[in-house]
Amino acid sequence: MADKEPHKFVARNKKARHDYFIEETFEAGVVLQGSEVKSLREGRGSLGDAYAEVRNGEIFLVQSHISEYPFANQFNHPPLRERKLLMHRREIDKLRVKVEQRGYTLIPLSLYLKNGKVKAELGLGRGKKQYDKRASERKREHDREARAAVSRSRRG
Repeated sequence: MADKEPHKFVARNKKARHDYFIEETFEAGVVLQGSEVKSLREGRGSLGDAYAEVRNGEIFLVQSHISEYPFANQFNHPPLRERKLLMHRREIDKLRVKVEQRGYTLIPLSLYLKNGKVKAELGLGRGKKQYDKRASERKREHDREARAAVSRSRRG
């Protein structure tokens, strides 16, 4: 079934691809309270220090920040609470093995709305060393200069 609308991103982890080699991505549902969904729809979420971990056969999103919704009064949520992620059992088991035995890390790359539901994109990544980060930066700068040169040659 094709998506009815493109994803509406509500939070992205921009540093994730800078700090990690992302080898595989997964989509997971997020268990949220109503005030969290409303806050995310307003774009008030952050994945800056967030990570995911597998515990007792379940996956949790840890250290993700979703601001309190101003109109929820006493029914508001704690901004930094752990949130359960929903995935198929086989996927969870596969991720658990890779994280425990092979030294991978589960990094949330983005939170987005898909057909009215909040989804998380998780990346299975390996940490980059400082020299890897510098090499990536050089490559990005080189690509940017090459695009600029092509653009200049087309104009003139």
